Amino acid sequence: MPSLPQNVKKPTESRHFFCPKSSFPPRLEDSPCPLSSSIYGHITHNSLTPISVARLSPAGATAMSSFRAAVFLLLLAVASAHDYHDALRKSILFFEGQRSGKLPPDQRVKWRRDSALRDGSTVGNLKVKKKQRDLTGGYYDAGDNIKFGFPMAFTTTLLSWSIIDFGRTMGPELKNAVKAVRWATDYLLKVTVDPGVVYVQVGDAFSDHNCWERPEDMDTLRTVYKIDRDHPGSDVAGETAAALAAASIVFRSRDPSYSALLLNRAVRVFEFADTHRGAYSSSLHAAVCPFYCDVNGYQDELLWGAAWLHKASRRRVYREYIIKNEVVLHAGDTINEFGWDNKHAGINVLISKVLTLFCLLTTLHAAG
Repeated sequence: MPSLPQNVKKPTESRHFFCPKSSFPPRLEDSPCPLSSSIYGHITHNSLTPISVARLSPAGATAMSSFRAAVFLLLLAVASAHDYHDALRKSILFFEGQRSGKLPPDQRVKWRRDSALRDGSTVGNLKVKKKQRDLTGGYYDAGDNIKFGFPMAFTTTLLSWSIIDFGRTMGPELKNAVKAVRWATDYLLKVTVDPGVVYVQVGDAFSDHNCWERPEDMDTLRTVYKIDRDHPGSDVAGETAAALAAASIVFRSRDPSYSALLLNRAVRVFEFADTHRGAYSSSLHAAVCPFYCDVNGYQDELLWGAAWLHKASRRRVYREYIIKNEVVLHAGDTINEFGWDNKHAGINVLISKVLTLFCLLTTLHAAG
């Protein structure tokens, strides 16, 4: 970062908010605006300097109102220039381009073909084909030919959450989004078929990254990596449980038997993750680092998994688990990001929505 000139002071850290606390609720009798007497609040450390319409002259207030109208029209013009339906369509279509395994007849990305049809054949009894593990399917990662279970499970959780909260506004793309989730959960069911084991990666990242080729033509190693009781991975197992639980909500009315299968598997995988605590970055360091090391630890994934299991199963035991383990699992950690490695922001949003509904129902019950 270039240094500032000596005669220029470095600006203090600041943020902008609508309706600062000091001006809310507004005094409507002092303001020509029926909603709020304050337009913006400028916060610099602990000082608050509101800009109030009431403090402006009539000409200034008119100018401010005109400015707000102009900004509003500008935002409408910018928004109308983008085709968000097409953006949603292409976002979901991307996942079809990342599909691994035997592709379905309704595959829309026609230049893709079947690939990695022997994934899992090196696991189990190599002499008896029926006893070998079928780990075909799932998604390739980031344009490569590796299947990393950790980010794939997180993607599945977020896709499911999108459908749960916004499915009604997805229009014709809803069916494609549901298919995208099922393509992932079919694979997650395969990698969790053995109790006490989760197959978390297929492919050797180093050999794959050194060879740029189509998945249909790849001849790199398809090594399978797993976590188990002796090699724990609460992070990836916790996220896998969260993905299965979230997806069970997606299919609750669409396919009840499949939904029940997902939820039951989520319960089992979460129990394994919680009983055998540890980071898969430690157990499988040579394979997963530096690609998907869990820098923030496995604790947030256990809370995240419990939160989704509570939402999916409505079982009180998972809410009590979060309360009981909030200190041990660092529930109060600083929220500075939300992604495959750090779930704290998502945990807070998910739990707050659940608690809001719980409090509302409790109030209604007491009133009745």
